[in-house]
Amino acid sequence: MKFILGTKVKMTTVFTEDGQAYAATIISATPSVVTQIKTAEKDGYNAVQIGYGETKDSRVAKAQLGHAKGKALKHFAEERPRSGKLPEGVEVGKTIDLSTFEVGEKVTVSAVSKGKGFAGVVKRHGFHGGPRSHGQKHSERAPGSIGGSGGRAGGRVRAGMKMAGRLGSDRTTVRNLKVLQILPQTNELVLSGAIPGRRGTLVEVRSAAVN
Repeated sequence: MKFILGTKVKMTTVFTEDGQAYAATIISATPSVVTQIKTAEKDGYNAVQIGYGETKDSRVAKAQLGHAKGKALKHFAEERPRSGKLPEGVEVGKTIDLSTFEVGEKVTVSAVSKGKGFAGVVKRHGFHGGPRSHGQKHSERAPGSIGGSGGRAGGRVRAGMKMAGRLGSDRTTVRNLKVLQILPQTNELVLSGAIPGRRGTLVEVRSAAVN
C-alpha cells in the first residue's frame, strides 16, 4: 500500500544528473504503523487506518492508547482503496516506510493550506480592482457591484458570490508530483513542486496510480 503520513520540512532546489533544476519540497516521513483494517462487512467500507508520530503516553487518551496497542501516536489517517479492494499483505501492526515509493513515480499530496485570515477580493479571488484615475479615491481594491438590487438574483445577493472573507486553512490536494529523491537514512522524501501548508504541517502522501 503506497500511503504514508509525514510533515512538511522546507523547500529547496534539487539538481538532477542531466542538469535540470527542480523546485522541491522535503517531507519528513518516519515509519507509520497500521492501526486498524476496516471492512465492508463490519464498517460499511474498506479502508486501512495508519498512525504516525510518537509522543508521550500522558498526552494521549487511554482509549486512543489502547486502540494503537499501547503505542502513543499523534495522528491517524485512513486510506480507502480506489479499486474497492483491500491491499494484500496489510495487517494490523505492520510498519509502512518510504521503501514503498520509488524515485520517478507520481504521487498525490493532501494537507491543510496556510491560514491567511480575513482577506479582500483582490487577494482572495484575484480581482483587479478599480481604475487608478478618473476621480477614483477609495475604491482601488473594492469588489464593485454585487448585483443585489434586482435582475436575475431577484433582489438578493446570490449564493457563491465572490466577496471578502476568510482565506486559507482549507484541505488542499496537489496531484502528479514527482518523487525526486528518497533518503532512508533521514526518513525524508523529496518531491517536485510545492505542497500546501506551513513548515510542520501534517501531509498525506499517496500514489497517483489506482490502488
